[in-house]
Amino acid sequence: MTLNSATPDFIDSLRAGLSDAAFREAEPRYFEEPRGRWRGQGVVVAPDTVEGVAHVVRACAAADVPVLPYGGGTGLVGGQITPDGPVPVILSLERMRTVRGLWPEENVMVVEAGAILQDIHDVAQAADRLFPLSIAAKGSARLGGLLGTNAGGVNVLRYGNARDLCLGLEAVLPDGRIWHGLKRLRKDNTGYDLRNLLVGSEGTLGVITAAALKLYPRPHGEGTALMVVEGPRAALDLLALARDHLGEGVSAFEIMHRQGLEFLAETLPDIRQPFDVIPEWFVLIDVGLARGLDPATALETLFADAFEAGLVSDGMIAQSEAQRHAFWEVREQIPEANRRIGSISSHDISLPMSVIPEFIARGVGVIAGIGAFRINCFGHLGDGNLHYNVFPMPGCAGADHVAARDAIKRAVHDLVHEMGGSVSAEHGIGRLKVEDLERYGDPVKLAAMRAIKAALDPKGIMNPGAVLRGP
Repeated sequence: MTLNSATPDFIDSLRAGLSDAAFREAEPRYFEEPRGRWRGQGVVVAPDTVEGVAHVVRACAAADVPVLPYGGGTGLVGGQITPDGPVPVILSLERMRTVRGLWPEENVMVVEAGAILQDIHDVAQAADRLFPLSIAAKGSARLGGLLGTNAGGVNVLRYGNARDLCLGLEAVLPDGRIWHGLKRLRKDNTGYDLRNLLVGSEGTLGVITAAALKLYPRPHGEGTALMVVEGPRAALDLLALARDHLGEGVSAFEIMHRQGLEFLAETLPDIRQPFDVIPEWFVLIDVGLARGLDPATALETLFADAFEAGLVSDGMIAQSEAQRHAFWEVREQIPEANRRIGSISSHDISLPMSVIPEFIARGVGVIAGIGAFRINCFGHLGDGNLHYNVFPMPGCAGADHVAARDAIKRAVHDLVHEMGGSVSAEHGIGRLKVEDLERYGDPVKLAAMRAIKAALDPKGIMNPGAVLRGP
């Protein structure tokens, strides 16, 4: 199928079904992505109702014009960017931000796809509830993009990915029909699960316009600790001990390497370093406990038992909400420090948890075989997701090693695949990893994905070139 560009005449034809406010200026933010790998193109249209979204998609389907669903633009794999080919309609959900309903007694909220994650957190908190999905870009990431990429974040260990937090969806399919699937049900065995098909599809099968979200009671007491461990194996043993002590009270368990703190000191010196002497490896543990349980006491007991077992050698427990925030700021600013240093190749990977220490040890040798580089390995150890990023040595820039980028990525991903892992843990495929999906994906799964794409989007107008290679 040959697609056509969104011409001025085509855009004018949309005006009959949309207000003037739906037609947005071509601001740079719509054509950029955080890592600066691509520059996009397109005409931006932002309806404020699901009927408006359907109107745009129907017109695009009739004229064979590509549609690029757009959330907050925070994706890291190029799924929100069309660098070449026919000029698409960039279908922004930014004007659809309404909370359509909140049922605290059901622990359910229905929210439109343009809502910013931090705003969802605030609405839930005002009702004494918790929406647990949390990522560093929570101040700008929008719900539609989070669901479209099945976002993960720091609380997956306890609450699951975005998919696990979604009960129902409203979406516009590629022919412009509206699927009214906003059920607030926890059990609904009525055939194929279209909700879970659209979640994680990265805008290639339709446009998510609203979602019914799971909420949770807010933990009565929350606590955070930093603990120094000898290495990744000790960190895994500490995680097991923490879950023995606290069960599902462990909300997050993050591992960090000294390289991350050194990058913070170099690029963001105003962030207070938690340690006088930077340790080789340390973990951040976050807990949320029920009424009657004191998180500080629980973390002190955990540290004492871990110290006796030889798993930790030092640590600190947050004594206030401000100190909890300071501990988390260290973790959440590491990606910004990475960006300022400038990576050669960044990898969002997941592995069976028990093989992570072996992967980290082998990875050092694999990278050394290519050249002299620095590695910043950190991430969500509690769910097996590592951010494994390779940087130039001091005095050099990432641009000096562009020729090595493909070799580094191939070496890391080959090792991940060999060890039973995934080369895309929480960021999605986008355009960056289409070739990786073809190289490492199961051929039967890929054939099924192509068949689903052809059935739902026979004209190929939905985010062409993302996830699956275009015709």
